[in-house]
Amino acid sequence: MEVPLSWQLAKLAVSIGMVLGLGAIAVRVSPRMAGLLAGYPLGTAIALFFIGLELSPGFAATSAVHTLAGFTATLALGGGYLLAGRRPGLPGVVAGTAAGLAAFLAVSLVLTRVEFDRLTGTLTTLAAIALFTWLYRRVPESIARPTGRFSWAALVVRALLAAVIIFVITGLAHVLPAAWAGVMAAFPVTMYPFLVILHLTHGPDPVATVIKHYPMGLGSLLSYALCVSFAYPTLGLALGTLAGFAVATLWLVAWTRLQAWLGNRRAEHRGRGRPSRDT
Repeated sequence: MEVPLSWQLAKLAVSIGMVLGLGAIAVRVSPRMAGLLAGYPLGTAIALFFIGLELSPGFAATSAVHTLAGFTATLALGGGYLLAGRRPGLPGVVAGTAAGLAAFLAVSLVLTRVEFDRLTGTLTTLAAIALFTWLYRRVPESIARPTGRFSWAALVVRALLAAVIIFVITGLAHVLPAAWAGVMAAFPVTMYPFLVILHLTHGPDPVATVIKHYPMGLGSLLSYALCVSFAYPTLGLALGTLAGFAVATLWLVAWTRLQAWLGNRRAEHRGRGRPSRDT
């Protein structure tokens, strides 16, 4: 099927606008709000939507089932990048990217040979989340120090890289089975460009911290892929996408509140454990 030029232009505009919009929110509203939006399944949503638009909603729904398991390959990408991308600057980015992509493709090759359903796909990624969280338990925390100014040039590079990835994923969907299309839709379209820019500007330590915490942020992505796998055939692409974002939002709000509650409980526990100054 030949893709109309208008769809290609829309895909380009949405892909670039997604990253630029997050950057504008970070500057004009708050980094916290931008962080919450970055937790949305934006790259996966764009990939699955345009796969459905260019092929069929049914094909996209089937792909979404494999996307559920495909997030395991995304975790493997992060692990490969963490192991190899330990040098600062461009050499670290190149080595981390090469190892990350090799890990992603190797795990994808295994995943596409398995006939997943919604339950087994979700359980596969949940098991991978538990495994990688345990493996990363000793990765030290590091904070990227602000440079004092916002780099629109870096943001444009991130946006263009994200757009290229989206075009590659949706283009491959025309020649690959639904299983491969679904796994490719799990590629971290927004996170990978962020890792590259963060690595180049702040070094490998903050990158390791982002990768360390990435597994626990996959709940929103899982919620979205699971929802659209049901919604696309019945509601269509537009309403199915809205339903997916609604479910992802509910999960994100619940997860954020749970983290805040656990943080308060830990703070209260530490406070009770401190000896009184009067004793």
